[in-house]
Amino acid sequence: MNAANLSAHLSPWHLFINADVVVKAIMVFLALASVSSWAVIAEKISRFRSLRRRAGVWLDLLGSGRSLVKLSASVQQHPADPFSRIYAAVLGEWRQTHDLDLQATHRGADGLKERINRVAGIATNIEIGKLQRGLSILATVGSVSPFVGLFGTVWGIMNSFQGIAASNNTSLSVVAPGIAEALFATALGLVAAIPAVIAYNRASGDLNDYASTLSTLTGIVEVQLSRQVDAGDATVDAADGDNRARQKDKSVQPASGADVRSIATQGA
Repeated sequence: MNAANLSAHLSPWHLFINADVVVKAIMVFLALASVSSWAVIAEKISRFRSLRRRAGVWLDLLGSGRSLVKLSASVQQHPADPFSRIYAAVLGEWRQTHDLDLQATHRGADGLKERINRVAGIATNIEIGKLQRGLSILATVGSVSPFVGLFGTVWGIMNSFQGIAASNNTSLSVVAPGIAEALFATALGLVAAIPAVIAYNRASGDLNDYASTLSTLTGIVEVQLSRQVDAGDATVDAADGDNRARQKDKSVQPASGADVRSIATQGA
């Protein structure tokens, strides 16, 4: 076998085609693992980028001293956002408490603040758990792929030695293809593992940063709601403001003609 033919037989495609069944299965597994990890990597990069952008907008909105009415209007435009779901859970507890009029007493107001804090914590943990999905794939690929590739290498080298013993020929043209197939499995394992490990570390850092941002956002909301509890203000969005306005209009609405006649009759 001349140099040109030897180089052609050492191409990645020929290494895969001519590999042993076990080594070939390992190569396919490592290729699929690499594809799955890159799918997770792309999803995490896009996801955290959009989350950071929206969280920054909401932090600026709260930091500018604007009311929760403005925040509610902005949050409702992104119902699938983790903070939107946390905020919805908090407002659900807020409205349920006010519907039952449990905040009227000092003890009830303290209970509302405590429940809001607990609901926010539970909702935050749920959302963080959702964001962690996919990280286990990166961790598994990053930790297992090198060993799977190494197993393919050991298996391929064993087959190469058996081929050398059977042919009783130790020339490079006989040894090189089998050794190359074995080493190619290790190379695929590293190709799958290295990006997965880097992406896992990056995604874990992004997740921790976003969890801190969520804690800041929910903390600011809790402070604002606590202030409104003490002030007796139940308005948290435009709908609440409209309801309060309608209730106020009804309370000051002048009596109708029939009501006036009824009152006059009772007086007589």
